[in-house]
Amino acid sequence: MTLVKLGFIAAAVMNIGGVLLFSRGFTNSVINEFDPVVMSNFGLLMIMVWGLAYLGASFITSSVKWLAGAFAIEKCVYVVAWLLWINGHQLGAVFEKDLFAGVFYSIYGLNDFVFMVFFLWVFYTSRKERES
Repeated sequence: MTLVKLGFIAAAVMNIGGVLLFSRGFTNSVINEFDPVVMSNFGLLMIMVWGLAYLGASFITSSVKWLAGAFAIEKCVYVVAWLLWINGHQLGAVFEKDLFAGVFYSIYGLNDFVFMVFFLWVFYTSRKERES
């Protein structure tokens, strides 16, 4: 199994498993309360759908260059949303209401940043291989 395939699977597991764990199967309303636009139950469901897209991409045997590029842009959007959120809110208030929601808001942007870098790496290394 290649590093690229493992990375796509890891991204899928983090999106799908993370949402299910921290939202307690979509029953943790504190996550929705602190960001009702991005982290509504619909938003959480769409995060899981992105996870399914990453999982599907892990089975592609041809070039995933442009798909990885699109995934990097998607992750960048979530990183920016998280940075804006983190600068306008107090994590302590989230932790006071719910530990899982507090952990979720503490780590989701960092997690998305790591996978954004991974997807950019896939995009740029795919490009180099093609030009060689």
